[in-house]
Amino acid sequence: MKTEMKPLRTFAATVKSFKSHARQEPCRITNLLFILSLFLSLSILFLFKSHYCSSPFGKSQTLMNVQVPVKVVNENDDPPLIEDEDEDQEDKNRALINTKTQKAKPICYETSSRSDTCEVEGDVRVQASTNTIFFHPCTSKPQQWRIKPYTRKGDSSALKHVKEWTLKSVMNVEELPQCTKTLTVPAMLFSSQGFTGNFFHDFTDVLIPLFINSYQFHGEVQFLVSDFLSWWVNKFSLILKQLSKYDIVNLEGEEKDVLCYPRLIAGPSFHKELGIDSMKSPNGYSILDFKKLLRQAFGLKRDTVVITKKPKLLIISRKKSREFLNEKEIAQLAMSLGFDVIIGEGRWDITVSKFANLVNSADVMLGVHGAGLTNMVFLPKDAVVIQVIPFGGLEKVARRSFESPTMDMKIKYLDYVIQVNESSLIDQYPKDDPVLKDPMSVHKQGWIALSSLYLGKQNIRIDLQRFRNTLLEAFKLVSNNSSMIHTQ
Repeated sequence: MKTEMKPLRTFAATVKSFKSHARQEPCRITNLLFILSLFLSLSILFLFKSHYCSSPFGKSQTLMNVQVPVKVVNENDDPPLIEDEDEDQEDKNRALINTKTQKAKPICYETSSRSDTCEVEGDVRVQASTNTIFFHPCTSKPQQWRIKPYTRKGDSSALKHVKEWTLKSVMNVEELPQCTKTLTVPAMLFSSQGFTGNFFHDFTDVLIPLFINSYQFHGEVQFLVSDFLSWWVNKFSLILKQLSKYDIVNLEGEEKDVLCYPRLIAGPSFHKELGIDSMKSPNGYSILDFKKLLRQAFGLKRDTVVITKKPKLLIISRKKSREFLNEKEIAQLAMSLGFDVIIGEGRWDITVSKFANLVNSADVMLGVHGAGLTNMVFLPKDAVVIQVIPFGGLEKVARRSFESPTMDMKIKYLDYVIQVNESSLIDQYPKDDPVLKDPMSVHKQGWIALSSLYLGKQNIRIDLQRFRNTLLEAFKLVSNNSSMIHTQ
């Protein structure tokens, strides 16, 4: 600072010397020179400040654009926001970000504890005869991955009839098998085996996970079905056609062909029972988007509950096990409380479309814990589900399967837990038997013992007086949360 201020001190001394020689000049000359010296001093100070000190307004916008550093992007971060008038540079930055993200993405990854999913792009060739998916290019040395494309990872009983597929990266394109059929759209590989045939598993294991991966393509995707079951594909063909505009490929019949695609996803992604985690799904799709697709597939008329005269109660009837032994009395009780009652049974000779329309017409759906409650996916918003939970300490598994999904579906949930005197098991076992006195001792024997006893051997005779309160609560819920249209 001493060196920088030296010119100021020299200039002040000069002014002082000049004034000493001009003592006999008129005062106005002295004043004029003094004012001039102040002006020059201020000018010099301003020049020093502007050159060595920071501007109170910061750097100019042009300088900031030049000096902005490019941030190193972590694949978990959002792309950096850079204010730059050069659009070409922005495009280059985005391309760099996308390239880094793509390189970091693994071929196969865990989508939940229940499922793995593999994705490949480029030159993808499916050889059904060897259950192999070849792809090129690969980023490093040749590698292999194996997957069973069904969402019950680690469940040997579910995967017993599900074929394993190998994904194999190939360095030299000349080593790829020759294409016999080529499509320009992505492919989605899944198995129709596992626990299919059970309505609950049809949806939670296959159809909803399939929606999660394929809905993003808006129909521009082809399904490749391993372990092909024609009856299953036919049963749910209206849903599959909403997801894909192309013929479904039975890989069992393509053993002589090599199918070629620009992209392939192997193994649907499971999020949760009868649900979708919109934070993990492509484009943020949710279970409400899946329900919208079901309405389109089956021509369902109602998105939301609208009551014309009386709220409609649908009783899901069962046979063989977990049957309502006093079903008619339950229906009569509900009618006495103001419900219009329908009894429906999802038999094999009734199409999914027909039963879906029946369910969609209901305001309240009542059923014992089991696959029949899966029909809640067809209910309109603000409808009520009543789950009757059999005796035997089954509350946790029952609520995880059918209570948890209702919130995301925008429907209401009630349950009614069966007491021992309402169970047919009291006619099969002595009163002091552990089956009746200590259900948790049966739980300790494992799922097979538990399910075969409390789900397979039990029927239900509901205590009508106790159940009355549950029906009244359902009537209140559906009436208070729905549009009311009164007709004469």
